[in-house]
Amino acid sequence: MGDTVMVVEDDREIREVLRRYLERADFVVHTTGSGVHALQQLTTGGIDLVVLDLGLPDLDGMDVLAAAHETGDIPVVVLTARSTVEDRIRGLKQGADDYVVKPFSPTELVLRVQAVLHRRASSEPQANGRSSYGSGRLRIDEQRHVAELDGEPLELTPTEWGLLTTMASVPLRVYSRYELVNRVRGYEFAGYERTIDSHVKNLRRKLGDGSDIIETVLGVGYRLTLPKDR
Repeated sequence: MGDTVMVVEDDREIREVLRRYLERADFVVHTTGSGVHALQQLTTGGIDLVVLDLGLPDLDGMDVLAAAHETGDIPVVVLTARSTVEDRIRGLKQGADDYVVKPFSPTELVLRVQAVLHRRASSEPQANGRSSYGSGRLRIDEQRHVAELDGEPLELTPTEWGLLTTMASVPLRVYSRYELVNRVRGYEFAGYERTIDSHVKNLRRKLGDGSDIIETVLGVGYRLTLPKDR
């Protein structure tokens, strides 16, 4: 069997549909309708990804989203009826790796789960994965999944890590929002092209005084301004 997915959804029918589709795709599936139970399962461990409904009866889904990242940086695909652009941006700002609005296609959701896990696997440690930029100002160690700026570690969500490492793969090169969506999220989806700006804003906030190392190229996209050290 493959990775373990926890479906947190208070609608029993939706839970069972997702279980069937995910199991057909060779996932191990745990389901619950309780946010409190989801928090307990996250603490126990063994979860590779969470499919999360934000409208839970006993707990704000955002609390579960935060716990998933705090207890092991577990990727989260949000599944919700909250369909406004503001709701989507809020969920992504809180660290969601993807955002699916009800009603939805179970097949599409499985593809999104696979894409998120593929991105995570692609960012796992690689041989000789340490690189530095700007005379050591920025250091990225893909073996340990660690990034440091001016000697201080950066606490990044999977999406922020993907943005930084994508731009660092060819520093000084301008990446369009379309490219970043496809490189970071693993597939084309126009709705997320508009949210890249929010993720870059969060990344810059975490860079603090070093936020200028990510440059906006108006009308095009973004680039890392530090050259790679030899």
